Amino acid sequence: MSKTIDPKSVKLFHAPRDQFRMTVDQEYSVVMVEPKWAAPLSHPGKNLGLLNAKGEELIMFQSLEDVEGDSRLALEAELSRRYLTSTIHKILHAKVEYGSTYWTVITERGERDFVAQSLQENAQWMGPSHLLLVDIDGNRFEIPDVNALDLKSREYIETIV
Repeated sequence: MSKTIDPKSVKLFHAPRDQFRMTVDQEYSVVMVEPKWAAPLSHPGKNLGLLNAKGEELIMFQSLEDVEGDSRLALEAELSRRYLTSTIHKILHAKVEYGSTYWTVITERGERDFVAQSLQENAQWMGPSHLLLVDIDGNRFEIPDVNALDLKSREYIETIV
């Protein structure tokens, strides 16, 4: 359970460069802080929690608007790193085995292999043709427009998702 912390008393920063930290009112600091959206797929941009290294909630922001200045920039950078999303341009292969789906795709970062379990939970239609897949490591892969994919890629989507 989180204590009542005034969002304006929170300072967020990276120190050293790859470690995300939180200081409250110059009174105490938390060395390893992890930002996590409460429901990134169903309520994107709402209810952002900061967790300590044990996974305990330190504070919950209603949105990024609750954080200002350099703290907001640091938080956005950390979120961008944690919620990195690759865009799928082509599906080379996909198969389902024992509830897991194995994908080989071409993204803007090159060819990638990933595994997604339970597509009922980890495949989310964000719009009529916008699909988001989340793999077992929490990496996100999106297809902004399934209709823009080649025929074979669309067949994989229609068959599996």
